[in-house]
Amino acid sequence: MHLALVGPTASGKSAVAMAYAESHSDVELVSMDSMQVYRGMDIGTAKASRSERACVPHHMIDIAEPHEDFSVARFQNEARAAIARVEARGHRALLVGGTGLYLRAVIDDLTFPGEDLALRATIDELCTTDAGLGAAYARLTKADPIAASRMEPGNRRRIVRALEVIELTGRPFSSFGAGIGAAHAPVVPVRIAGLTVDPEWLTPRLDARIRAMIEAGWIEEVRALVQRPDGWSRTARQAIGYQELAAWIGDGEASLEPVIEAVMVRSRQFARRQRAWFRREERVAWFAAGSKSPSATDAVVAWWEAP
Repeated sequence: MHLALVGPTASGKSAVAMAYAESHSDVELVSMDSMQVYRGMDIGTAKASRSERACVPHHMIDIAEPHEDFSVARFQNEARAAIARVEARGHRALLVGGTGLYLRAVIDDLTFPGEDLALRATIDELCTTDAGLGAAYARLTKADPIAASRMEPGNRRRIVRALEVIELTGRPFSSFGAGIGAAHAPVVPVRIAGLTVDPEWLTPRLDARIRAMIEAGWIEEVRALVQRPDGWSRTARQAIGYQELAAWIGDGEASLEPVIEAVMVRSRQFARRQRAWFRREERVAWFAAGSKSPSATDAVVAWWEAP
């Protein structure tokens, strides 16, 4: 049986996972973070240090270049392959991270249709106005009423993706499954523990981490990405803080403090979305961390190892 540890960003997941893996030689860590796959994006993604990776095997870290668009379907394939290699060594995988969709993609029987980024861009261009988006939703309603009923008329990203899949495959978008919110059969046996923390404790911790990242050289890291001759992909730019800092660099580096504040706000919003996502996951056993329990490791470990 494999293990998983979830929860909002900065809740202490990595520390608990490292403590467990260091004391269990049969455990290897598999990152469930959608941005730690990128090389050169280390500080802002809170990636495990080189010394930590030398101490405990880590997977799904530094497997793509920043110019690559890394899809959830690719993550699913490569993470499952990594887990298979762990199993072949007679070891257990400990899946750690806060990207809920990626965890579900790996452990559950989810099917993801292919992508055509050029086609997506063409469709997206037609949705830049309210009228265009409305026409796109009407088109989706006619082509796939089931898919249209599952999304809001103003959800541009999902509407564009649905139309892309329909044109690309000739199949209704809804034919690829009941949706991420529905129950799916697991394909990877796993026990999932989650860390829950008080927002009053987490918010200053998030803010302090952003400032610590700045002091650790995050700006220099982003500047190196901006200057890459092969560019910087749409998906890589979605990482919290990177787009904001890149824009600040491009604007002449006027005043940094408003940028830091904006990144802090986005980080808090992301933590709230993570809590909401994982609260819907009935398989998670929750353990108090942070101010309620300075060390949740013992409780999590006891649950993982219970018969």
